[in-house]
Amino acid sequence: MSSFETLGVPARLSTILAGLGIDTPTPIQTASLPDALAGRDVLGRGRTGSGKTYAFLLPLVARLSDGPRARSRAPRALILAPTRELVGQIEASLAPLASVAGLTTRTVFGGVGQNPQVAALRKGVDIVIACPGRLEDLMSQGHCTLDDVRITVLDEADHMADLGFLPAVRRILGRTPKGGQRMLFSATLDRSVDTLVKQYLVDPVVHQADSAQSPVSAMSHHVLHIDRDHRLAILVDLASAPGRTVVFTRTKHGAKALSRQLNRSGVPAVELHGNLGQNARTRNLAAFQAGQAAALVATDIAARGIHVDDVSLVVHADPPVEHKAYLHRAGRTARAGNSGTVVTLMTSDQAHDVRDLTRAAGIRPTTTRVHGATHTVLAELAPGERSLPGGLDLSPEQPGSASGAASAGIRSNATSSAGARSASGSGRGRGRRGGRSGGGQGRTASGPGRTASGPGRPVEESSRSPRPSRQMTGQSSSTGQPAAGGRRRRGSGRGAADRPVAATSHSAASFSSGRR
Repeated sequence: MSSFETLGVPARLSTILAGLGIDTPTPIQTASLPDALAGRDVLGRGRTGSGKTYAFLLPLVARLSDGPRARSRAPRALILAPTRELVGQIEASLAPLASVAGLTTRTVFGGVGQNPQVAALRKGVDIVIACPGRLEDLMSQGHCTLDDVRITVLDEADHMADLGFLPAVRRILGRTPKGGQRMLFSATLDRSVDTLVKQYLVDPVVHQADSAQSPVSAMSHHVLHIDRDHRLAILVDLASAPGRTVVFTRTKHGAKALSRQLNRSGVPAVELHGNLGQNARTRNLAAFQAGQAAALVATDIAARGIHVDDVSLVVHADPPVEHKAYLHRAGRTARAGNSGTVVTLMTSDQAHDVRDLTRAAGIRPTTTRVHGATHTVLAELAPGERSLPGGLDLSPEQPGSASGAASAGIRSNATSSAGARSASGSGRGRGRRGGRSGGGQGRTASGPGRTASGPGRPVEESSRSPRPSRQMTGQSSSTGQPAAGGRRRRGSGRGAADRPVAATSHSAASFSSGRR
């Protein structure tokens, strides 16, 4: 079995990994590290949780560590990612490696004031981890040049294409030196990704760690055929089992409504979607990682931007629109070799769409007709004693509050003993609530910022969503950037479109009462 050092990783970097509990390379790392360390262009494909991040971070740090210091406004390496959460998590994984190598890093994304980013670039930064929108803004203002970039990485390339970022990505890649190394990593390699490869990678080495469409063997896939009136009770039962649960809805308004319903039912839950400010988003994700929240209710915005290990159950409260979204949602579980269960709730009018969806995703789920929350299959899918400790009190986000505070503004509304419900499961517990860490390969929550969908930029979610609240008048409903026709002052912190999500279906089956 290979070790990081036998693959060519410098000893000081492998020592850092060992300290994080990472001793054995994953298949994608084993396949790609030798070529990447040698400076070749690399095209790597692997499912979420396969270890793609270290497959590009290790060679990037190793190859930059012996170079000159970065000039003002001229980074030596660039990592592009589609969402702020992903940018923050990449930076968190990079930080200990960069520190031991004496390299400086900076995250760049919209929705926050650009002055700290500009100041850091002026001092000189070795590695910039960025979303395309804000990076283009800074480049156009003369705060950043890519003339010195030796290594360029495009992470989650297929998601970048899904969100409509390809024009911006092409413009950015076109500004990097042609002789530099380029690495592209993706969960799937479709036509749009192939276009990038042919245009910007030179004689790339292709490494595929697993089949692009096959389900992860450690996952079990189930469809529960339910009546709409039983949906909430079934979700409460599944989410009140031991372990971490991620619940997906099609709309941000559905996510907000469901999160409140779960909290009212006694399940501590937090929401994650484009209508949240970054402080609230970071706070909620931290509460879920720490085990303070048992369930995370999210839109597809989270399917690519969240990396929390030990998620045992993923529930599609609303079936996704396309098979790629199903696979990305399902990727929240069965990470780092763990097992996981994926459950899709389906009403009769959704049966045809769900059948087509699972076929396209290459899976054969077990379908069960469930008439209520007392059905025995629920205890099989989410085993263990049910617990309803009480919902969370999510106090309003305070302007200027520290975005990294793990539990700021979150209080538990513990119920009395009469409010707690327990039921025996199958005995195969998934671990106690809050007893698991969000460990794995070193990823943590991301940095601050609300992002945008200004004129000509991708829109985060369906444009048919309800009108934004008053304080966001003149801005995109999912972000902090002006909508079409709105004004934006330079440096105001209402920057680029860094957090869009693929358009959602307008089926009446969405969780928020079928209306948006």
